[in-house]
Amino acid sequence: MLTIFGQKRRFCDGVSRRDFLRIGGLAMGGLTLSDLLRAELRAESKASRHKSVIMIWLPGGPSHMDTYDLKPDAPAEYRGEFRPIAGKVPGMDFCEHLPRHAAMADKLAVIRSVTGAVSEHASALLMSGYGERVGQQQGGRPGVGAILSKLRGPADVQVPPYVSLMGTPIGTDAGYAGAAHKPFVPDGPGLANLSLNGQVSLDRLHDRRELLGRFDRLRRDADASGAMEGLDAFAARAFEIITAPKTRDALDLNQEDPKTVERYGKATHFLTARRLVEAGVRCVTLAIGGWDTHGNNFGHLREQLPMVDQAVAALVEDLHQRGLDRDCSLVMWGEFGRTPRINAGAGRDHWEPVMSALVAGGGLRMGQVIGGTNARGEVAQDRPVTVQQVLATLYHTLEIDPATTIPDRQGRPMYLLDDRRMVEELV
Repeated sequence: MLTIFGQKRRFCDGVSRRDFLRIGGLAMGGLTLSDLLRAELRAESKASRHKSVIMIWLPGGPSHMDTYDLKPDAPAEYRGEFRPIAGKVPGMDFCEHLPRHAAMADKLAVIRSVTGAVSEHASALLMSGYGERVGQQQGGRPGVGAILSKLRGPADVQVPPYVSLMGTPIGTDAGYAGAAHKPFVPDGPGLANLSLNGQVSLDRLHDRRELLGRFDRLRRDADASGAMEGLDAFAARAFEIITAPKTRDALDLNQEDPKTVERYGKATHFLTARRLVEAGVRCVTLAIGGWDTHGNNFGHLREQLPMVDQAVAALVEDLHQRGLDRDCSLVMWGEFGRTPRINAGAGRDHWEPVMSALVAGGGLRMGQVIGGTNARGEVAQDRPVTVQQVLATLYHTLEIDPATTIPDRQGRPMYLLDDRRMVEELV
């Protein structure tokens, strides 16, 4: 088994976050595939139509005070160096480094009063509704993508229902939903595994599938942990993709109009997410930037905000132009906010009491700001909204009841979320 590591990220807690890909698994007569390609068996139920979600993580926790909740009237040590600009919709202001956001404010919704964050540099809370420590204590809380895979299965048998463009940090993984519902991670050399070996004919491929099935049946009854079922699902999906490479084509940006690629700037994985959704993927997770700005907060944001502004605007515009805005939801946020008061190093530290989130698409009501903080951006003063309420709203757009239960590893029924109230202003 070969493990190939992607870009290394280190936060202030000293924890290294690596996106990784394991290559191996099916290696019978020259056929190899990523062993992280776990997806739902075709026997799973399907939604009435293809609903999808793109979940964007801003790792490190961006400053709400310098993005979506500026306080121009606060004292200088709070308001910082940036100024707000008016959006297309009256009352919707954005940071001056987000001009494209401002120009399409009618296609966006901003929640300025998100609560319930925990002091963890991890995506788990945003992807599953539960922090990393709590989620692991409860047996491994599955993320939205794994839930979609388990409850809805693939929208197209030629593509996996769940793709992660950010590796498999805790929260994006399947947890007790089962190994069959882990995300496919299309990274590096793993892409080459989505095509047939030149020496393998389709007839030989199907012969190997039959042989593999015989081996699997011998071991299935001996494995009560669910791992064997996951490998069965992996094999089924792998054969579908290798014989009809729709996923591979979606990942190939050379098939996209160069002018469209240029519109996305440096963050072309946002375009990849759109292409995957069009191909039939139900959930795509991705990350962009590094927002752990304990020092030089404003210098870092001057570099990163324009990149995010360009990519988000291009993605939202494409969703509308392609008629995907009613069926594809988008959410973008970090794991917490940052201290309203600027520290001695011109930075902002971790701030769990409140943060902001950006929402778009999904047939939700756009062109509005929900909630608000006090004059110094310290607490949610108006309309507090929990992280789980945002996720409950996303489940609504995906036609999934957050009161649904799935069994944990001990067979106990577990609700998808404990706080199942939706953000009614969006619905």
